[in-house]
Amino acid sequence: MALTLVQLRALVAAADQGSFTDAASELGVSQSAISHAVHGLEREVGGRVLHREGQVALTTLGFRVLTHARAVLDAVYALEDAITQDGEPAGAIRLGAVATVCQGLLPELLPAWNAQLPNVEISIYEGDDDEMPEWLESGVVDAAILVEPTPDPPGSVLLASDEFAAVVRADHPLAGLDGIPLAELDADGLIVSTGGCEAHVRKMHDEAGLPYVFTHRVREMSTLLRMVEQGLGVAIVPSLGRDMLPKSLIMKPLAQRRPRRLVLSGPASRPWHPLVQTLIDHVA
Repeated sequence: MALTLVQLRALVAAADQGSFTDAASELGVSQSAISHAVHGLEREVGGRVLHREGQVALTTLGFRVLTHARAVLDAVYALEDAITQDGEPAGAIRLGAVATVCQGLLPELLPAWNAQLPNVEISIYEGDDDEMPEWLESGVVDAAILVEPTPDPPGSVLLASDEFAAVVRADHPLAGLDGIPLAELDADGLIVSTGGCEAHVRKMHDEAGLPYVFTHRVREMSTLLRMVEQGLGVAIVPSLGRDMLPKSLIMKPLAQRRPRRLVLSGPASRPWHPLVQTLIDHVA
């Protein structure tokens, strides 16, 4: 195959942006240039990589090609950086993290990384617990902070630990307890978030021999906190989310403490971007 970097860049941009128009805008070229590049790539690989009816979407072949296209482009960008920066760590890296990590950990971690690695640009991609491994392996991000991976990916490092805690209104009867039993939260109506915490909350109930019952099930952490604030129930969230709480809510430890491990890793199914190891080396 005689694939070109222009073709690979066009495919990645079209897949990420969802349209040839937006891909062209991102790359600073014409829409026809994107279309021509993708057509050329399809001739080389022997099949369609994109559905063009309505919003652009990947075909099955396109998914396979895209993963390798990202890896090739990452390697090229890393090579360009190594040449232009005299061997000093330099370049851009995409880091995936869940909302509580973005709110409670990265505001301290990013300035430290920026001071140690001034030529490295780190872009944050916020997603859910379940999205992090998928994004990592598909190439949406170069590195990710994984929540409780089992087992830890080879080469990864423990970045931080926190624990799950109860969130109740400041005027709630449970607010005066030093540790809130899980059964008491269930009795008051549990609000759970599908954005990542639910699997852990379910596991807590299984380990405690309690039935898993919730009153409300939402996606966004902001929605969950707003519902607790309105008196519609109580919740269990990671303690790193403390800074997200409005003044009317408080966070209290659970009676049975449950830690949460946050692990920094590159992908398991493809070579790491060179800067992923650089970030890991500077975790301390």
